[in-house]
Amino acid sequence: MMQEILEQTTWQEWLGVFFSVCQVLLAKKNNSNNYLFGIAGILLSLYVMFFAKLYAEFTLNLYYLVMSIYGWMYWKFGKKQKETAISETTNQEKLITAGIVVGTFSLFWICLTQFTDSDVPILDSLVSAFAWAGMWLMARRKIENWILLNMSNIIAIPLLIHKGLFLYAGLTAFLFTVAIFGYLEWRKIIKTKVNVVS
Repeated sequence: MMQEILEQTTWQEWLGVFFSVCQVLLAKKNNSNNYLFGIAGILLSLYVMFFAKLYAEFTLNLYYLVMSIYGWMYWKFGKKQKETAISETTNQEKLITAGIVVGTFSLFWICLTQFTDSDVPILDSLVSAFAWAGMWLMARRKIENWILLNMSNIIAIPLLIHKGLFLYAGLTAFLFTVAIFGYLEWRKIIKTKVNVVS
């Protein structure tokens, strides 16, 4: 079984997973260069997701590409020409986040059921909806990004196994674990900042 998995895993999947692992480890460490590795991983993932007929995840990766460029610039410079600090979401940002989840789920579900041959429209749409919102929060350096991204990850793992993308399923399980530690690390940074101010 393991040999069969290794044989069906393309070099694009291997390299995409490698770059994605580098990206998430750098993000956990609050390093803005995480986006550069992310962009490389995203470009390879676009290829893999298209041929796996995971169209919402393909579109999600296009969004990741745009948000990675935006996030890298925002983290590096923000509005103050210095790196933006980690913070919690405001009430307005929570509403925007909920809107992103509901809006993207609805849009993807309609598109996947009406215009594609997807056999997993609900799960594919849910993974993408939570990830779209999580990526928006990460680009704005909001701690809640880790929660939304893990909601996406927990749905994505069985979906990727169902599609035979075992390496990406393993990556997603790894991302789930890293996101837990990323949240805890970012929480410490926020607490330290609060203690310094008070």
